[in-house]
Amino acid sequence: MGSIKENYEMMFTSYPDLVNINQLKEMLGIGITLAYRLVRNKTIKALKVGRQYKIPKRNVIAYLTNQNEI
Repeated sequence: MGSIKENYEMMFTSYPDLVNINQLKEMLGIGITLAYRLVRNKTIKALKVGRQYKIPKRNVIAYLTNQNEI
């Protein structure tokens, strides 16, 4: 069995390297409000391109692996 990070990477192979807010909420199984809050509070680091957020998939995986270590 692989590491937690490797397991998340396998789970999210169908997502692009940069995901949007809707994809982030799907990946985490959360609502849109919490997804925006995580990005705006910089809990998950993201890029703002115009009016949209682009979140590197690796940042989502880093957030999840850090949550599992708590």
